[in-house]
Amino acid sequence: MAIKDQVLDMSPLGMIFTVVKSKSDTHGKSLDLEWELLPKCNMEDPLYHIHPAAIETYHILEGEMEFYVKDKWISAKKGDRLQVDVGVKHAFRNPTNKIVRVYNTHEPAFDMEDYFEDVARVAQLAKNKTTNSISMKNLKTLLLFGALMRNYRQEIIAVNPPDFLVRILGSIAKVLGIDYRKEN
Repeated sequence: MAIKDQVLDMSPLGMIFTVVKSKSDTHGKSLDLEWELLPKCNMEDPLYHIHPAAIETYHILEGEMEFYVKDKWISAKKGDRLQVDVGVKHAFRNPTNKIVRVYNTHEPAFDMEDYFEDVARVAQLAKNKTTNSISMKNLKTLLLFGALMRNYRQEIIAVNPPDFLVRILGSIAKVLGIDYRKEN
């Protein structure tokens, strides 16, 4: 369970999130985060996804970035706001060499804060210790992320890579006993 001002370090994925308002702060109405997207975040293998029962909003506080919404990439800069409705395919990336700061909300919160805490955990387990980066072409990484996505179907569903493939990877991880919550 996240708390206000908690930092969720997903830097191997190019992201650092800070909790502005947790699920408990808003009585479940939203999860509010401030993001730092590191240079070139999500330029390879962004997770195209939907939120099956939540609205996501973005307010660009600093820098420029891009969003994939429905079927195309769009640019956004400081001051721009974007809302992604329930069930709409989307992704994001930072094509620049500068950090982008974003105010992000998920409404309602559901268990998104737990999802992001677990993403941070998986990022630490999956990162290459030498480069501090993650390859989505590594089998262990794919199995860890499959296990993660399996646990948060109310919050987020992969579209690309396809959901059925992510579910298969999650099932294989379960059979093999791969559990990111117990990994050291």
